[in-house]
Amino acid sequence: MKTHSSHSRISPLILLLCMQLFGAAAIAQVNYHSQNVHTTVSGTSTLHDWTMESKQGECSATFSTDASGQPTGLTAMRFTMPAQALKSEHSGMDKNAYKALKADKAPNITYQLTSATLAADGSIKCQGRLTIAGFTQDAELLATVKVNADKSITVKGSKKISMKSFNMEPPSFMMGTVKTGNDVTVSFELTLKK
Repeated sequence: MKTHSSHSRISPLILLLCMQLFGAAAIAQVNYHSQNVHTTVSGTSTLHDWTMESKQGECSATFSTDASGQPTGLTAMRFTMPAQALKSEHSGMDKNAYKALKADKAPNITYQLTSATLAADGSIKCQGRLTIAGFTQDAELLATVKVNADKSITVKGSKKISMKSFNMEPPSFMMGTVKTGNDVTVSFELTLKK
């Protein structure tokens, strides 16, 4: 009889603890958003190196955080950028780049996270689906995550991409006399806010 009585006293306590744990887990998922994404695409050509930049694009992300608000993991992330937001110093180059990006049929460059590993030093390894020129493939992104004084999160990273792996033909200029290299480096920096 006493045993039954002690169980009835313990059960509500266990239930209360479980509810608190589940509540804490729910609070630990924090949504962030950014509409100020700085992206640079750089490459080579038979004439000179080149760079295109964009300050457009959107990124939404969900981080799991500890009690102090420090990110402990990245559970969701999606990035979208209009292909024609990329600009160089030469409009002729831009026109050929948009043609290579098939921007008329595939206006956006996107990345959809499938999984991520966030290390204690702030380095993050993302697995996801990258879509360029309407072609999608698995892609790993490496970046760093830094929490700022205002609790916003700055993310920086870069990735080398083969244009031909996305069924893109590297652009050429000046009636085909200047040809760009197949590999480009995409660098990005964004600040995410709650």
